[in-house]
Amino acid sequence: MRILFLSTWFPYPPDNGSKIRVYHLLRALAQRHEVTLLSFAWNTAQPQAASELRSWFRDVQVMSLNPYEHNRASKLRTFFSLRPVVSRPIAAMTEKAHAILANQSFDSVIASTEMMAAYAFQAPPGTVRILEEHNAMTRLMRERYDEQPRPLERLRCWLSWQKSRTYEARLFRRFDVITMVSEQDREACLSDLPGFHGRVAVIPNGVDCAHHRPGLAEVQPHTLIYNGALTYSANYDAMRYFLAEIYPRIQQELPDVSLSITGSTRGVDLSALPLDASVHLTGYVEDIRLPVAASAVCAVPLRQGGGTRLKILEAMALGTPVVATSKGAEGLAVVDGEHLLLADDPAAFAAATLRLLREPALRARLATNARRLVEERYDWSRIGAQFVELVENVYHEGH
Repeated sequence: MRILFLSTWFPYPPDNGSKIRVYHLLRALAQRHEVTLLSFAWNTAQPQAASELRSWFRDVQVMSLNPYEHNRASKLRTFFSLRPVVSRPIAAMTEKAHAILANQSFDSVIASTEMMAAYAFQAPPGTVRILEEHNAMTRLMRERYDEQPRPLERLRCWLSWQKSRTYEARLFRRFDVITMVSEQDREACLSDLPGFHGRVAVIPNGVDCAHHRPGLAEVQPHTLIYNGALTYSANYDAMRYFLAEIYPRIQQELPDVSLSITGSTRGVDLSALPLDASVHLTGYVEDIRLPVAASAVCAVPLRQGGGTRLKILEAMALGTPVVATSKGAEGLAVVDGEHLLLADDPAAFAAATLRLLREPALRARLATNARRLVEERYDWSRIGAQFVELVENVYHEGH
């Protein structure tokens, strides 16, 4: 098949969850089909350095632009619009997509996230359209509304929820299949969107088990890690909660404990976080495997966010035991006490973390079970094959 893949993120280097997902799905597709990639490139993207990745494709077209940055006038117009901000196509990308589709024929067009959905509609009738989602956005907006205590912010969240709900119900009908990363997101998609009864498949997130393997670094005792840029609101909330309500309880029992928080803090108000000398903000890390592998425990105290957490899968593959909230581990086929420890209040989370720091046998047992789980269910080679099979089946059903 000839496939046009539209991506919000240029997937090199694969250094955040969305880029990692796109990288591995594209690699699987390109092994069996002729793929053209059209992508935005922003943040840490390095399209000129991606010679190996470029060799996978028939053609690569890149627009060096952050699609999430809208000027104030655009945001104001969108506030009074019935459609969410992600629904507004960017003229320059529209022109690029039109030029590609006018000069080449494709059997399938895959839009990775609904930010790219509008560009897929320029494909001629008969072209298979697939929307590859990383989050169930309507569900995410509803959760933000439910969690918001301040009246004005609650109203704003309600408006965002309703816009997303109405928009996605219309949008999803125009695709042959939607993919979600978890069964929970799939069920939310089918139940939350009025009048939508389309095809929704689950293509989970994964980890490259050959690249992420135990023993890459010597484990440092009494060390914790949180792998997630504070520029993302769910990560910021998780660390504010952890540092204020959980970490002091751990420090009281283990004064020499330390915490590393990886990822960018650019533009983040750090003054609201109770930081001390034992908390290390690493900034951007080129190879996240080494600090995760060197940590005794990976803490994932998430209370917000959608999708599933690649940070948990990566830690499991590396042999680093995990303690997480139920929200943090949502959508993963994990069992509390077998693959990780789950805790949903500050005292329980602190106690679970202390158990892992103090009990080597428990750490070893969880690490062994978790590694087996990711090898059997979450290796990208397996998930990539599932995605390719889905794309092929949808095409053959229509032809």
